[in-house]
Amino acid sequence: QVQLVESGGGSVQAEGSLRLSCAASGISVNRRCVGWFRQAAGKEREGVAVIDSILGTYYADFAKGRFTISKDHTQNTVSLQMNSLKPEDTAMYYCAIAGREYWCPGGVTKTSWVHAWGQGTQVTVSS
Repeated sequence: QVQLVESGGGSVQAEGSLRLSCAASGISVNRRCVGWFRQAAGKEREGVAVIDSILGTYYADFAKGRFTISKDHTQNTVSLQMNSLKPEDTAMYYCAIAGREYWCPGGVTKTSWVHAWGQGTQVTVSS
């Protein structure tokens, strides 16, 4: 059974930092795209960052220069380092993984490649 468990969310003041982690079980992050998406209250889910099968990284415009995605296939985890957080970053953050290896068309802009989602971790940024 595929399971993704996020951790690391919390409350932080603007300009602070958080590091989110996602532990995968029942599926390997190696050779698969893994990403982070978020959903703020009353808004649609949007892509934040994706790391692909060959460690290429893709970011939403709002994440560029502030967020860094990485994965550790030995630990079977993916992380999102978030710096210079803003109140508009407040959202539930979800980890996602592709089912097929070497396949995530659209990367951060689409969710059609996603095979499984985590339950999410809340990030709240206060001004």
